[in-house]
Parts: sequence; structure tokens; C-alpha cells
Amino acid sequence: MIIISNTSPINYLILIGQINLLPELFQEIIIPQAVYTELSDKLAPPPVQAWIATPPNWLKIQTVSQSTDAMSTTGYAYANLLDPGESEAILLAQELNADLLILDDVKARRIAKDRGLVITGILGILDQATTMKLINLPVTIQSLKNTSFWASDSLFQKLLEKHS
Repeated sequence: MIIISNTSPINYLILIGQINLLPELFQEIIIPQAVYTELSDKLAPPPVQAWIATPPNWLKIQTVSQSTDAMSTTGYAYANLLDPGESEAILLAQELNADLLILDDVKARRIAKDRGLVITGILGILDQATTMKLINLPVTIQSLKNTSFWASDSLFQKLLEKHS
């Protein structure tokens, strides 16, 4: 399976101590160079910078062959509002005919879906991990809520109810 991830899911999984869910669920994750750059940025949380400084064997970094200018031809006025990591993740997922694209941003998800990509986000990862009995969902969701991650309370509640 070819799985591409954007910055945000990796960032938050590191911050809540659940980054190992990615190799447990998918074996290998591919990120574009822009995602690597965002994770390495001096403004990224120190645990994220430390983690990406010595990336695990299951994380592959790949250059996208197209320019992110290709995103501005999507017909979406907000395509140019995507950050470089989101744009490159979408382009790389298309380029590699990925089985799954992991991203959380609403605008990016809309564009990815319209381009025929199968997507999930961090809550989808937590849903799958809970189904496989890899995590304690209420504890993990509380950890996620303690970060700057945002999702509606109703979304968190639906996920908790699904697994109660």
C-alpha cells in the first residue's frame, strides 16, 4: 500500500505519543519534501523537530515531480491558501496513485477528494487504532485535546460513541 501523509497528522501523533500507530497500521509512510521541511522548521514543537532529525526507517521522504503551481489550476479559489506540505502531499498522492492520503485541513481534504484521492485524518487513524485495540480512545482523545489540534466536540463525541 502507498500511504502519503501531510504534516499535521504526524505532528500531532508525535505530540500525543502515538506516532508508532503509523507503522503499526500502514508499515510505511511517504512524505513529500515540503512536509519534511515543515516538521523540521524551527517553529515546529521541539519533540517534532527532535523526531524528524532522525526519521525512522518506515518514513520515506520523496520529491514531488510537479511544481505546486499545479494546484492553482484546480478551479478552487482557495487552492493557493494551502500550505506547501498540503499541496505537495496531494500532488505526490496523485503522482504515486496512493491508496490513502492522511491530512486534516478541510480545504485540502476537499481538493483531495475532488481529485479522486482516498483520505483520512488523525481521527480516522485513531478510529482504526481503536478498532484494532491499539489505544485507549478516551485517553488518547484527551491528549489530543490538550494540544492545539482542533475538531468540533461533536466529531470527538461521535468517535467516542462509536467505540463505547
